[in-house]
Amino acid sequence: MPFIKTEFPDLLIFEPTVFEDERGYFYESYNENTCLANEVDIKFVQDNQAKSSYGVIRGLHYQLAPYAQTKFIRVLHGSILDVVVDLRKGSPMYGKWYSIELSGQNKKQLLVPKGFAHGYSVLSPTADVFYKCDAFYNKQSEAGLLYNDASLNIDWRIEDGEELISTKDLAQPTFQNCKSNFEF
Repeated sequence: MPFIKTEFPDLLIFEPTVFEDERGYFYESYNENTCLANEVDIKFVQDNQAKSSYGVIRGLHYQLAPYAQTKFIRVLHGSILDVVVDLRKGSPMYGKWYSIELSGQNKKQLLVPKGFAHGYSVLSPTADVFYKCDAFYNKQSEAGLLYNDASLNIDWRIEDGEELISTKDLAQPTFQNCKSNFEF
């Protein structure tokens, strides 16, 4: 089965079957029938792509309900540490974070359900990140968490002083003060 459950309910890792030979490789990065066969019934409506350099930390971002987004994240080139925080009140993992290295080489993908804050750090010289969303971007519902909130204690695997963070992300609230309207 290509979908692997994590200890976080509904947070799934997708490991595609990769066919490799002397010419290169081929794999299905998304197949609706494969998803449906694994009880993943999501209609994606928007694709996003970003290129960043080493040390960039993006996030932690999310959209409040009713504009919350499920994201299906993969790396086309390079390597990132993908990080999510469970914001769903009543979840057994509420307030805890999960991370996984996604890369163009390992071809793993992360399916992040609604109710999670999401971010990543770039571990390679550059990385091209691609993700599908099941809801359109809505500026009025955007929210976030401070990437270095001491109560979360996330290890982004970036050397001190090498972090590149947007002004917007530096101004995000802590977990204790963040906006959240998610229920498990």
